[in-house]
Amino acid sequence: MRTQVRFFDVLIIGVYVTCEIIANITAAKPVLVWGIVVPAAVFIYALTFTLIDLVNERFGKQGARYVIYTAFAANLLLAAYAQFAIWLPAAPFYKGQEAFAAVLGSTPRIVVASLTAYLVSSLIDTEVFAWWRERIGGYRWLRVLTSNTVSTFVDSAVFITLAFWGVFPVWPLIKGQYLIKMAVTVVSIPLIYLVRSSQRSPSDVWSWVRG
Repeated sequence: MRTQVRFFDVLIIGVYVTCEIIANITAAKPVLVWGIVVPAAVFIYALTFTLIDLVNERFGKQGARYVIYTAFAANLLLAAYAQFAIWLPAAPFYKGQEAFAAVLGSTPRIVVASLTAYLVSSLIDTEVFAWWRERIGGYRWLRVLTSNTVSTFVDSAVFITLAFWGVFPVWPLIKGQYLIKMAVTVVSIPLIYLVRSSQRSPSDVWSWVRG
């Protein structure tokens, strides 16, 4: 039986995966926000934690996991193809090879730290969100705030520790990123009210792909 494809469902998933890819591309630039040095990607990346809660609300915990794995695979492909593009010999007239490599050629340590932090923190987010919804219930904004409070801290701690341990003091960096991510979370909470809970099977999230 073919499941009806809903545009809004596809849009949510597409925006989530797109935000994850944008975050990986823009993370190379450090910026100063409220006196705190953070990657330029911090705003759109912090938004993804609320977006995955929105997917969780729509498709359930297993459906959210599927979307997380998809975004993880997309980022692996991005990292691999970016290295391939850097390796390819540039045309003689192209003068931007060094800049191209500087933007897209993240070090292996940063790539591993980023992907590990993303996968661990996102899966934790889905667990906390689903647990709160099933065991406690109540206001949607509260379960979004609770899950993001836990997952954004895990993300900041894992990424900063793996990427910069032994290079920079990690605690100030963790604290700065966490504060910015939580500020974005608070602003983005109303997004969860764009959808209502769905009773559809989690596997339906892939039905529009399989056809």
